[in-house]
Amino acid sequence: MSNDLGAFLSARRALVTPRQAGIPDVGVRRVPGLRREEVAMLAGVSADYYLRLERGRDRNPSVQVLESIARVLQLDDEHLTYLLQLVADTPRKRRRRPRKETVPAGALKLLGSLVQPAFIEGRYFDILASNSLARALSPSLAEGGNQLRDLFLNPAEQALHPDWENITECFVANLRQAVGTDIDDPRFIELTGELSLASARFRQLWARHEVRGQRGTPIRLNHPQVGELTLNRERLGIAGADGLMLVVFHADAGSSDAEKLTLLAAAGLSAVSEPRAVQPAKT
Repeated sequence: MSNDLGAFLSARRALVTPRQAGIPDVGVRRVPGLRREEVAMLAGVSADYYLRLERGRDRNPSVQVLESIARVLQLDDEHLTYLLQLVADTPRKRRRRPRKETVPAGALKLLGSLVQPAFIEGRYFDILASNSLARALSPSLAEGGNQLRDLFLNPAEQALHPDWENITECFVANLRQAVGTDIDDPRFIELTGELSLASARFRQLWARHEVRGQRGTPIRLNHPQVGELTLNRERLGIAGADGLMLVVFHADAGSSDAEKLTLLAAAGLSAVSEPRAVQPAKT
């Protein structure tokens, strides 16, 4: 039987130093972060009880206990919500086949009308539809691609992102939030299995159990034809399509970045001339 609660607590405990927790750092530490007994002491529970939680022997802790542990582990609201979901009473529904993600016709019409680079992504960052300017920005944004796979396994896509390490950290944290406790989804199993085998960077980030939603934020790109540019990225939920997002890149009005986008649109330039690479560069 899987022990998602224990894995989460252990991973987050390893990220909090004694100094951050406000206790003396004494003795030789064989593992990073806090010891189990230190978490228990600071949370006001017995060491034996906390051990049972991490080892999956007690799967029904109270909200008060979890909130106390969350305070010690310095979890923010998103991580606390995820923690509470791990012990929710709602049983999981095992899916026998992947859930088909269908883009509503209205969303496709909207996508086609946009003059900014835009695409529609699924729950696990699959590209379900995109416009021509998005594909000019990056060929990996073509329908049928997957942003996570390209970020970790496609050298051309990695070269497009000067802030590759921060970008990958953000995507993995958002994947953790998106899946929640629904780890029986075949698409999730397929994707995380492939990335875990092929990328040490993904394995490292996945083991941290970071949980964070993506927000509107500036993204730096190093485009091989128009050079470096910074675009604002907005993710908008699509009504009636659970988990689907319309992602739009836009430049600040009157900026050199806006001029580069105009050039890219007019010239129909492509981010790379050769076929998409499949061998990993960074891991």
